[in-house]
Amino acid sequence: MRLSEITIKGIKMKVKDINNKKKNILIEQVSDFCDKNLDNEYKELCLKMIEKMARKRTVPFLSGKLEIWAAAIIYAIGQINFLFDKSFTPYQSADDICNYFNTSKSTTSQKAKLIRDMFKLNYYDKYFSTQKMSNSNPFNELVMINNFIVPKRIIDNE
Repeated sequence: MRLSEITIKGIKMKVKDINNKKKNILIEQVSDFCDKNLDNEYKELCLKMIEKMARKRTVPFLSGKLEIWAAAIIYAIGQINFLFDKSFTPYQSADDICNYFNTSKSTTSQKAKLIRDMFKLNYYDKYFSTQKMSNSNPFNELVMINNFIVPKRIIDNE
């Protein structure tokens, strides 16, 4: 039996309503940060992550502070897209994200790790990489032939 209603401070609420309310707050917080400090592509990736988290059977952001979850989502997406590397544009440091949301770097990085593990995120992720990262993916140039990995240019030359 799934829990469909809970009582908070004497008020009965449906879990779905609480989920939507928290999701909307999270979307607003992440959007504000991305609008001020990043670009639209990061914003879209972060919002996609929030939607994916909201569809989980156990929605992770229903517990804990939403500011930590907002910072962790941006942090996780940023980690796999080299957001913390000064040679990339846009650039934000982990401290910039944590200071904006007034969260601890340790807690934020732990939640970001939880998110990366939950969705098996890694560099050059098919769904959560920026266009620049997808285009520079070194694996795009490789194919498997007879259980051997070979560069595409070898096949093109033959």
